[in-house]
Amino acid sequence: MDEELRSLTERLRQESGASAGYDRLVATEDLDELASVLTAPGQPLWARELAAFRLGLAGDRRAFESLVLLLNHRDPERCVSAAHALARLGDPRTARAAAALATNELRVAYALHPVRLLVELRAPEAVPALITTLQRRLRPHDPYRRVALACVDGLGTLGDARARQVLNEALAHPALAEAAVRALARIPRQR
Repeated sequence: MDEELRSLTERLRQESGASAGYDRLVATEDLDELASVLTAPGQPLWARELAAFRLGLAGDRRAFESLVLLLNHRDPERCVSAAHALARLGDPRTARAAAALATNELRVAYALHPVRLLVELRAPEAVPALITTLQRRLRPHDPYRRVALACVDGLGTLGDARARQVLNEALAHPALAEAAVRALARIPRQR
């Protein structure tokens, strides 16, 4: 069993009170039944999350909108699960949605998992979105150091020369300097 699926099912079993509805959603192989949970009124969040996650792992694009909403949720565990499923979904809209979430200043407190997803996807949108997000985090007294650090690490992983300038700027920030040095070392030198 996928480790993220195991973690999600354990968490949602508790959240659901180990209900019969939970057991049915975990056991079903009927993708239409799972998709109906996403559109039916009155469904609890745990049921929508479980259905969207399972559809995402199955590559069923009906899960896309629900997973994007969960990627931007205030609960980090939901964000982690949504990012995992979105990375496996294979929907071409995923990178654009993750970039929009990562760069949304009104929701920057929830940008960590969209940033990490962009790095995992290695999509064309990743480097520009991470550069934009990191530039905003380099302001004095910015409280979102974890987001900034994820951007620095991600830009190093992606190894794109366009990131060199913002990573050099990050060197001036003690909380980011060591990671910025490592990230810059991963970017190939221009000849």
